[in-house]
Amino acid sequence: MSTAPAYGFAHLRSRRPHPDILEYLERIQATLDPFRGRFVIHGPPAEVIEGTWPGSMVLIEFPGLAEARAWYESPAYQDILRLRTDHIEGDVLLIEGVGPDYDPRERAAKLRAGEGQG
Repeated sequence: MSTAPAYGFAHLRSRRPHPDILEYLERIQATLDPFRGRFVIHGPPAEVIEGTWPGSMVLIEFPGLAEARAWYESPAYQDILRLRTDHIEGDVLLIEGVGPDYDPRERAAKLRAGEGQG
């Protein structure tokens, strides 16, 4: 079992105010709880220090990628998904984080050796 957390990341570019969004917000935590998901970032304005960033972001942490996938595919979440997607345009991805012993120098060494091109 991996010790690395996983994240659900959303870049939300355009929002159209609608009562469905409020319902989505009221119901999402109950869909996360069985998978030990928790909000880390939830849409505050970002201080952009390089480039541009239209919109806002959401970051949800899970114990691992299996839990993140299971949450997204769960009937409870699928039941509320359209409440968001009908009114907010954006991109959503699941990504595995790094474990507590991650060292970027090891990644650099693999890249120098021609490994880990992904």
